[in-house]
Amino acid sequence: MKKSEKKSQASWGGRFSEAPSDLMLRFSESVSFDKLLARFDIQGSTAHAKMLAKVGIITKSECSQIVKGLANILKKIEAGDFQWSESLEDVHMNIEQALTKDVPAAAKLHTARSRNDQVATDMRLFFKYACSEVVAKLEKLLVTLVELADQNKDIFIPGYTHLQRAQPVSVAHHILAWVEMFARDIERFKFAYDASNVSPLGSGAIAGSTLPIDRLETATLMGFVDEQTGEPIVTGNSMDAVADRDLFLEFAFACATVGIHLSRVSEDVIIWNTSEFAFVALPDAFTTGSSLMPQKKNPDAFELMRGKSARLIGNLSNLFALVKGLPLTYNRDLQEDKPPIFDSFAQVSICLDVLTQCAKKMKFVKEKCDIAVSDPLLLATDLADYFVMQGVPFRKAHHCVGEIVALAEKTKTPINELADKDIFAICDKADKNWRKVFDLKRAFAMREKIGMPGANQIKSQIKAWKEIIG
Repeated sequence: MKKSEKKSQASWGGRFSEAPSDLMLRFSESVSFDKLLARFDIQGSTAHAKMLAKVGIITKSECSQIVKGLANILKKIEAGDFQWSESLEDVHMNIEQALTKDVPAAAKLHTARSRNDQVATDMRLFFKYACSEVVAKLEKLLVTLVELADQNKDIFIPGYTHLQRAQPVSVAHHILAWVEMFARDIERFKFAYDASNVSPLGSGAIAGSTLPIDRLETATLMGFVDEQTGEPIVTGNSMDAVADRDLFLEFAFACATVGIHLSRVSEDVIIWNTSEFAFVALPDAFTTGSSLMPQKKNPDAFELMRGKSARLIGNLSNLFALVKGLPLTYNRDLQEDKPPIFDSFAQVSICLDVLTQCAKKMKFVKEKCDIAVSDPLLLATDLADYFVMQGVPFRKAHHCVGEIVALAEKTKTPINELADKDIFAICDKADKNWRKVFDLKRAFAMREKIGMPGANQIKSQIKAWKEIIG
């Protein structure tokens, strides 16, 4: 490309006598990633053109030509026929230059706006879209997990603390814990959606414009409105509008938190899938083999989700480090805010799709679960509770059961097979009914309070979740 062509194409070229070097163009371009904003950029430009016509800055005819031209460009982009040029720096200038070639009136389109408020607007439109997409995927996942819980409410496994067997729970109770986690994620993305529903367009580069623009009109046209009243919502300070990156942090935080939840779920499944546990059988379609060991069936989908959580955390850290030392308002550093956001959105989206499909085909191995949950030590706490009901203070009851467990280990006798005399010697308020504690049906029947894993509670929770998620 000739130097004169480079110079003429730069939106800021008038002040310079020399065009940017090829190295600087390659170093500073953002179109390689911000072209993902094309549909939102065109949406914002369409609204801006209509507002300019309404206030009389451009004619209705010019507006019509611009809007039609933008629609044609969007069709080309969606069809993959649009030619992107890194010499034009970003998505905004690529679209504007292409539009101006076909529609001379488009030279007026950038009137009363800056790329600063333009990109802020594009990103808020993107965030509204991205939050809606993630919420939809999370809701699909919840439907699948609740169904998985419903299918396995009569299978029981040990619950674990410190990866040591703790107390018995139903598979459904464990899965419903996952549901609670992802339901909170939905609320986080809804919060980010609400935070994004504010129009910064009209803030200009830093101090707005002296032209008679109508910010409320563009906000309305782009859908930045109160969902209850339909009233437009705009930013209140032009400097903050172009400098603010809180929404980026909130979205990245929501993605990172989903990543943490995906990782914890994956860790559960990876452990359950080991030969030592063998609680679950994973679908062939989401596992892989070994290039050397033909017997292997590796839980790669879950390991990748666990690994991608680190990537999501890294994207959040990237944004925090990027923003922390910047003065108001816009600084070119902020060009780097988009790659981590786009990556977080992409990774969360595919991870949620993968987990949803895996959960649909994951099977629990009842025989293995039954063996593990038959360990009477899982009901040691129930024995302490039984002693409490016999009038023993809890701390003493806890100590007595600890002695009983130690005796069982020393004599290599299951705790529920110890002699009565040994139990009575340790706890003077124990009676001959103490063994009744070591019955899973009793254990779950005693756990029918809100939030516990009793069978009726589980049925009620599943029913409630089905109603919530439709």
